[in-house]
Amino acid sequence: MQASKGARGNSFLHNENVVGYIFAAPFIISFLCLTMVPMGLSLYYSFCNYKIGQVPDWIGLKNFMDLLRDATFGHSLLVTIQYVVIGVPLKLVFALFVAMLLTKPTRMQGFYRAVYYIPSLIGGSVAVALVWKQLFGSRGPVVSMIKALGAKNFNFFGSTAWAFLPLVLCNAWQFGSSMLIFASGLKQIPKDYYEAAEIDGANVFRRFFSITLPCLSPIILFNLIMQLISGFMTFTQAQIITDGGPNYATNYIALNIFKEGFSFQHMGYACAQSWVMLLIMAAVTGIIFKTSSHWTFYEN
Repeated sequence: MQASKGARGNSFLHNENVVGYIFAAPFIISFLCLTMVPMGLSLYYSFCNYKIGQVPDWIGLKNFMDLLRDATFGHSLLVTIQYVVIGVPLKLVFALFVAMLLTKPTRMQGFYRAVYYIPSLIGGSVAVALVWKQLFGSRGPVVSMIKALGAKNFNFFGSTAWAFLPLVLCNAWQFGSSMLIFASGLKQIPKDYYEAAEIDGANVFRRFFSITLPCLSPIILFNLIMQLISGFMTFTQAQIITDGGPNYATNYIALNIFKEGFSFQHMGYACAQSWVMLLIMAAVTGIIFKTSSHWTFYEN
């Protein structure tokens, strides 16, 4: 009797596992077919002289050795780091500022959050990039206002020093997802902390730097990692708005990889660049995680 019950129990567990695998199958299959298999092929092609539609020719480490002598790739790496160092903090600061404004209870709070989140939904589209290109173009309203202030012959996209700024601002404009995460974190901070600080005479800035930032530090860490990855992978704005110009000033790594693989038909070389970019991103992420214990506060 006990044996039959155990058999039925094992059969039930087995059936539950089967049902779980069936529901997870679409994700597992798509992950294998659309992520793992392409990554494996990309790693193989990075050691080959390969063009789309041709048979790969194994050349070993030659693609990686060529990267060390490629001035264009080195410049792409530098301008990408510049974009990330300037753009990511600006985006997070703006997202936190808006989140703090929207955590104050108002009747239209839900509506405002939805409106501020819309740029994150459409910000990566080609249409928005074209609109942004018109806004900051030589005849756009932004440049017209700058010229009205006395700057003659000013042109964002004609200057290697200023061409990156519209792209950084376009990225910062897409702060909706980070803003919602910050807003959720702000609600989790106990009000007792602020009440005790007010009793002790702490002003607004003291409360922000001594309570808000430390309590939000785990969320800052999460947003920082996600936005760093997004920053290193930026492509659409650079390709549509500037096409990497002028003089490669906005030729970011993802755009450079695209050009090498699809414009110049150096797919093996492009795969090698993508793996170097992946290693750089992994190293930066690892350093942030390693140092996070010194500035991240966990209440438990």
